Amino acid sequence: MKKIAIIGAGPTGVYTFFSLLKEEQPLEIAVFERGSEAGIGMPYGHSENTPMMLANIASIEVPPLFDTWLEWLQTQDAHYLAHYGVNKEALHQRQFLPRILLGDYFRAQFLLAVRHAEDRGFKVTLYESCEVTDVAADPTGVQLWTERHAVPLQVDLAVIATGHVWPDDDESTRAFYPSPWSGLMEADVPAARVGILGTSLSALDAAMAVAVQHGTFHETDENQVHFSLNKHSEALEITLMSRSGILPEADFYCPIPYEPVEYVTGEAITREIDAGSVGLLDRVFRLMQQELALADPKWAEQISLSSLDADSFPVALFADRMHSDPFEWAAANLKEVEANKRDKRTVAWRYTLLRLHERVQEIVAHLDEKDSKRFSAGLARVFIDNYAAIPSESIRRMLALHAAGILRILTLGQDYGKEIKADRTEITTHNDRLTFDVFIDARGQRPLKTADLPFPRLRRQLLSCGETIPEVGEDYTLQAPEHVRGRIAFGALPYLMHDRPFIQGLVACQEIGDAMARAVSKPASRLRRRLSLYDR
Repeated sequence: MKKIAIIGAGPTGVYTFFSLLKEEQPLEIAVFERGSEAGIGMPYGHSENTPMMLANIASIEVPPLFDTWLEWLQTQDAHYLAHYGVNKEALHQRQFLPRILLGDYFRAQFLLAVRHAEDRGFKVTLYESCEVTDVAADPTGVQLWTERHAVPLQVDLAVIATGHVWPDDDESTRAFYPSPWSGLMEADVPAARVGILGTSLSALDAAMAVAVQHGTFHETDENQVHFSLNKHSEALEITLMSRSGILPEADFYCPIPYEPVEYVTGEAITREIDAGSVGLLDRVFRLMQQELALADPKWAEQISLSSLDADSFPVALFADRMHSDPFEWAAANLKEVEANKRDKRTVAWRYTLLRLHERVQEIVAHLDEKDSKRFSAGLARVFIDNYAAIPSESIRRMLALHAAGILRILTLGQDYGKEIKADRTEITTHNDRLTFDVFIDARGQRPLKTADLPFPRLRRQLLSCGETIPEVGEDYTLQAPEHVRGRIAFGALPYLMHDRPFIQGLVACQEIGDAMARAVSKPASRLRRRLSLYDR
């Protein structure tokens, strides 16, 4: 019986385990989870979230396990759902719900998968509250060291599915939090000047986590939201900040599953990649122009799409938002989006961009250094803004905080300074200097390199052959050095982001988990990625 270890039991680990059930021969699987409950994952855990923090994905988009998320929710007790502000009778597949409920879904489905595996003759050992401290491959297999075992464990295949990596809680102080998941949820934040770096849903959630310590949101049946500040909390000021100063837009209605595209097809992208890196970004942008013009000719004419290039297109797309009050824009966008959802109307150019981002992502590993920087500064921002649209309810709460005089937006510009001191953080822009009593860095997950790996032996093995960024096969197995190849499947998202900047999300978790499970019985036949020269 082959021995498999899954390190990390969040969504990627759960999808990997689920896919392993497709194997004809039973397996011996050990699952290691640092947290107290396997299957949930950090983004959806009870200790990392409050009930008002919404998952940025609806049931219709969550890759199903035994049940869809909606089917599972419909079997739950109405009182359990009501505790999280959810009306069981009003559930539907496009609804945005608390992240905690998604974590509970993954936990329940994982435990069901374990029972199915055991019924089929699999041997499953679950190690909860057990951190894997080191990993190393040798010619006979893979060794794992844990904080619980006196001697290393030996397996045939190790799956690394450790998910997001955030600074530890002990890196936080009462005045500075290096991420919203580094002790903020348990902290007592004073009614003071609070700065939050970032304007994404994570940043808004951080603002909500602070705000609810000092007041209450009131929501009506007409989808109106108001915020009342507690007495003695009048000093609370929350500032969201980013280089552009623009806020995310509300999630928009569109057909799911996605409709096919005409020009930016997989074959077209492969053809352009094969034509070489010189001019690759511009060639692919011309395909994008054709796709967008076909989908929404009126909009294309309005922004003079035919006259734009990969650099000027983002400028044109964001121009109106950049010159508008961000809260007024958010209110108008919310009104438009809600009307479109009610009427089942799709804004064609938005939907087209949404369908293009994963296709265009394939070129990132093949761009030369100049075009890679152009992509990051331009089109990447367009795609991220598009696919990271947030739940309408989060927009309503943000507007309520602004209406209460608590929340504002700061545009930092491209060059700004940040100085973290023991009792405050100072931000310097081109024309101002601001001081914050509490500062939260909410910019999200950053790409990591081999040197950041928490497994010393594996880190040394990879660095010994020049793998500054882990190179993986189509099944995500590490390809070097020779005795590591095919023995360790590496699905830790932060280390895969260098040439797949849009890889975060549950669809990616499912795709990675399914691919890693195939490594049990079939070796990789090709590389998943080829690094740009400047990344080596």
